[in-house]
Amino acid sequence: MRGPLPGPSPFQNYASQVSPRGAPLHASSSGLSSSSAAASGASSSGQAGHASPRLGSGPKLLPLSSRSAPSPSSSSSSAAAMARPGPPPPPSSSSVSRSSQKALLLELKGLQEEPVEGFRVSLVDEGDLYHWEVAIFGPPNTHYQGGYFKAHLRFPTDYPYSPPAFRFLTKMWHPNIYETGDVCISILHPPVDDPQSGELPSERWNPTQNVRTILLSVISLLNEPNTFSPANVDASVMYRRWKESKGKDQEYTDIIRKQVLGTKADAERDGVKVPTTLAEYCVQTKTPAPDEGSDLFYDDYYEDDEMDDDEESCYGDEDDSGNEES
Repeated sequence: MRGPLPGPSPFQNYASQVSPRGAPLHASSSGLSSSSAAASGASSSGQAGHASPRLGSGPKLLPLSSRSAPSPSSSSSSAAAMARPGPPPPPSSSSVSRSSQKALLLELKGLQEEPVEGFRVSLVDEGDLYHWEVAIFGPPNTHYQGGYFKAHLRFPTDYPYSPPAFRFLTKMWHPNIYETGDVCISILHPPVDDPQSGELPSERWNPTQNVRTILLSVISLLNEPNTFSPANVDASVMYRRWKESKGKDQEYTDIIRKQVLGTKADAERDGVKVPTTLAEYCVQTKTPAPDEGSDLFYDDYYEDDEMDDDEESCYGDEDDSGNEES
């Protein structure tokens, strides 16, 4: 005798409540709807976390035969672009330094072998071409006659493209000389266009200038100050009073005379005989014999004829220093 048949399993009960397509038969039932929604949400979240790739998704790969090969013209243009030379690299600091050293050595050699009236030059340190010592002699027949004025010239490593700095070591009372000894003169200003300065670009430094032109300009400035842009306002006011009074107001000249007398001790200490007459002041130079080795010192921005100037007198007729040959 058979026992009672077992009842339907939970799976059979659930299967009897759904359609063959899996849709709930009683969508209006709140319990079944919520359970179906929960099951659907769980299924969606599971698919989002473990999405399986489907056919047709992802990038399409083309066969090698259908890929477009680069045209010969494009490949040749690319090769030409890679082979085209770019702009030359800027000169290295070492090459610029060597170039400036050659230029300074050339000028120093020329000024020592052919001394120019009014000043003498030497190196502060024999191993440093960028630091010069300058001795300026006061021109005869001027307020600075008999004076021995010491100064330093410091050159940048890109000289002559940038100007040097000139500073008096001797105390100077002058409209265009600062209390520090720095000289305010156009030739020592960088070649930039500054409308506020009142200077023309042509009056500023350019690579054709040299130590000779600087020192001659400084000597000329001592006797012809520029009162329009003074570095020492008090000295400028005194100078204008002296000039407007035609020499009756001697406050300016008295200060200069005291400074000139004070330089005699420096000259004696350095063993320098300061020229006091025009004949002593003027230096008659002789052109040295050509030296084959001297060509090694020339640089591209120096012309040979610049070193061949042989002046017979100290100053030309157009000089502003107040000196004339007797």
